[in-house]
Amino acid sequence: MNSSPKNNSTSTRLRSLMRSLKWLVPLAIVVGLVSLAFMPKAIEVDLGTVGQGAMTVTIDDDGETRVRDRYTISTPLTGQLQRISLNPGDIINKGDVLAIINPVAPGLLDPRARRQAVAQVNAAKAGIDSATTQWEARKMEAAQLEKSYLRNQSLHNNGSVSDATYEQIESAYLAAKHAREAARSAVAIAEFELKLAEAALLHFDETNNNDDDATFIIHSPVDGQVLRVHEKSSRSLQPGIPLLEIGNPRELEIRIDVLSQDAVSILPGQQIIIRHWGGTPALHGRVRLVEPSAFTKVSALGVDEQRVNVIADFEKPDTIPDSIGDGYRVEAGIIIWESKDALKLPAGALFRHGKNWAVYKIEGRRARLTTVEIGRNNGDSAEVLTGLDAGDQVILHPSDRIEDGTLIKPRS
Repeated sequence: MNSSPKNNSTSTRLRSLMRSLKWLVPLAIVVGLVSLAFMPKAIEVDLGTVGQGAMTVTIDDDGETRVRDRYTISTPLTGQLQRISLNPGDIINKGDVLAIINPVAPGLLDPRARRQAVAQVNAAKAGIDSATTQWEARKMEAAQLEKSYLRNQSLHNNGSVSDATYEQIESAYLAAKHAREAARSAVAIAEFELKLAEAALLHFDETNNNDDDATFIIHSPVDGQVLRVHEKSSRSLQPGIPLLEIGNPRELEIRIDVLSQDAVSILPGQQIIIRHWGGTPALHGRVRLVEPSAFTKVSALGVDEQRVNVIADFEKPDTIPDSIGDGYRVEAGIIIWESKDALKLPAGALFRHGKNWAVYKIEGRRARLTTVEIGRNNGDSAEVLTGLDAGDQVILHPSDRIEDGTLIKPRS
């Protein structure tokens, strides 16, 4: 029985459709692959978050510890030094014998030597007058700041004075207190130098034949330790030759040399964070003095730099580790600005866009070029003044592949 014309027509159409699909499917796959190849791909990026919290800006530089009140014992007159038996680290008490000198006979000395001895006595007296004046000034300054500190302490406890104001007053008082102690030590040093100069002058008296004056004995002016011995062997010495250094190694200060352009931002009383001293945790100190005169120092790259010494005291001297001694290297961060509630973002997200700072902020899955106004920057974080809000996400270290509107995805 023959099939109907209608069935034959249907079969023909089906075969034609199948032949068409045989070519359409590969064509669709090719078109899909081509379209996929030309579709924009998301770029993997590292993200950071804008946050609210504490932020500090520091000036970081190397420093070294040193004994605050160091006494350099020198020969006050010409003579034969007897061998010094002391060694670095030896404990000494005030009045102990440090060195013995056999003076040259007065008849062998020329008049100029006597005039020099007289000049040393006069210079020592002038040094006492100057040191005493400084001490009186420092005492008055410290007394005034102590009254202000005690008065504002009660007001701060009642909430009438802000934390920032109270901390500034406290820092000023602590700096003045340390300056007063340093001035008092300067007076003691000047008095010791006068005693040595006067004793040396006595040996120029030709009529003095007392056997007790056959030797010149140098006594210790303070309790402490021997820090360094410059001359140990017996030999003939001229006046002014350093013999040894003494001091209390527990009374340490810190000397930090900073660039002169950084020194203008440093004030007495500012806090210092002391790191990498050989242990943990970090120690704390306060700036006592920014020296008024700079000096030239050649950097590791051979560049001449103008640097300034910043002198600081440990905030709690009783807690200084016994392992820290005189001349030890430390790394100090001098806090020149701080905020307890700053809006900040990672500094690595910033880049220059024209004359302004900008970041790429994340909106959805797109990077959006956003201009921001920046305040303080400590290298790790930057203070945000305008342009961003807490919780915004930004791209860290954006490459030149990132543009406004680029599709991105966080790096896993």
